[in-house]
Amino acid sequence: MGVLIAVEGLDGAGKRTLIDGLVDELSAKGLRAGSLAFPRYGRSIHADLAAEALRGAHGDLAGSINAMAIMFALDRADASAELSNLLDANDIVILDRWVASNAAYSAARAVQDVDGEIVAWVGDLEYGRLGLPVPDLTVLIDVGTEVAAERARRRGELDTARALDAYEKDSGLQQRTGEVYRELADRDWFGRWWTYRSEHDRPALLTVCTEILAG
Repeated sequence: MGVLIAVEGLDGAGKRTLIDGLVDELSAKGLRAGSLAFPRYGRSIHADLAAEALRGAHGDLAGSINAMAIMFALDRADASAELSNLLDANDIVILDRWVASNAAYSAARAVQDVDGEIVAWVGDLEYGRLGLPVPDLTVLIDVGTEVAAERARRRGELDTARALDAYEKDSGLQQRTGEVYRELADRDWFGRWWTYRSEHDRPALLTVCTEILAG
């Protein structure tokens, strides 16, 4: 069974860039590395319904914090077999978002901190009732809200399929989400966390990954 690493951060934080780089570097070391991104837009009915809701469809679905959180949680639950196969086939599997993103965004929407009831509810729902695996390491890419927002905006301009949704357009929500993420990292919420702030941290992160693999 491979090591499971989750990469978290705001929209536009650079998660995909970091993950692709880590997979390449781990592969160069002779390790088998795979990745999986969430939400699985275009592959999951739950993810697609959530995305459509964030662009104004499905009535008042997007207005419910818990309903949206459940949609994203069910997307992850439906990927259980795929994730299990990836863990069986690889030494390390790196996830682009996992349960912590549901906790951070839901708490930010509810204007709660890490001690609010919504964070505990998400943890119980996904790790408890749905039985999703807890990562061996969660990496938080901690970048400024303005930097992340500008990257997300440019990405949306280059790819209409990735145009900004309601969450991404809400600068206050993004700011609060970043704050909750930092609180989750400080608490080592459901396992060990490691904060990544710049490219200078990449060699250290690579070392942490290989140390976890070595046990």
